Amino acid sequence: MAATATDLPVAILAGGLATRLRPITEKIPKLLVEVAGEPFFSHQLRLLKKAGLTRLVLCVGYLGEKIVETYGDGSAWGVHLDYSFDGPTLLGTGGALIQALPKLGDSFYVLYGDSYLPVDYRAVGEAFARSGRLGLMTVFENQGRYDTSNVVFRDGRIAVYDKKVKSPGMHHIDYGLGVLRATALDGWPRTAAVDLADVYQKLVAQDQLSGYEIKQRFYEIGSPAGLAELDQLLQHSGSTLR
Repeated sequence: MAATATDLPVAILAGGLATRLRPITEKIPKLLVEVAGEPFFSHQLRLLKKAGLTRLVLCVGYLGEKIVETYGDGSAWGVHLDYSFDGPTLLGTGGALIQALPKLGDSFYVLYGDSYLPVDYRAVGEAFARSGRLGLMTVFENQGRYDTSNVVFRDGRIAVYDKKVKSPGMHHIDYGLGVLRATALDGWPRTAAVDLADVYQKLVAQDQLSGYEIKQRFYEIGSPAGLAELDQLLQHSGSTLR
């Protein structure tokens, strides 16, 4: 474990095809979709830097070279950007993390590439360190409002997590930010597609996934509705969120 929560690198999962945003994403990857006058990743990057997180590893695939062309090594932003490419075969969210492990070290944040989360990242990292577990998932009491709830969260613990099968008591949702030890990915295939959701489910079964409840809602650009909402939010109140 690194000395402080802000020493941990951030793995950003940004390799998907972003089919829900087509035709916008036919020629650019999701991170470069314009939000409030600039690429989405500029907003995400600014948020992470403000939180003190400056070591970022982008797990990219589809049109990932365009992100490299735009942001380079991150020095213009005062951060260090590294890239891990899927290669010819899409590896899925878990497989992309496994591919990136040599660049991530022993422990790291995991952030979905379409999530805009104005939260206390340091507090999340510190909660992970205190838990002693292999992973931590942030959750939000969604009650089905912004997307389908998929977590049963009780007494600070993830009791059930399933994105496919609805269970009674699922009032929370995976917020889009987690923290993992590299050893959480032991035993999974190294060259095949792996879904991060399956990794999380296995950790739940092993009682190795702690939970951290976030009280403020999440924002995302994974859907046209989410993109339009965040665009409007940042245009009208961006100065208070940046």
